[in-house]
Amino acid sequence: MTTYDWIGLAGMALILGAYFLLQAGRMRGHGLAYPLLNALGALGVLISLRYAFNLSAFVLELAWFAISIYGIVRALGRRRGA
Repeated sequence: MTTYDWIGLAGMALILGAYFLLQAGRMRGHGLAYPLLNALGALGVLISLRYAFNLSAFVLELAWFAISIYGIVRALGRRRGA
């Protein structure tokens, strides 16, 4: 396995771990941690795609990253408003 493979696996683990914690009620979806873990995870998968490119996976992870950034901005806005 290459370094890119390990980075992609770590990214995938962050995304799935965050989703599991959300479903288990251990994490709030509107907090900062959830979109932050998703953004970092998507970034890891995007980095891994530099080694073995796949267009559909790239588009999916790019959208996942963009939506996560939106969530981070909203969470930070809620913190400032509180």
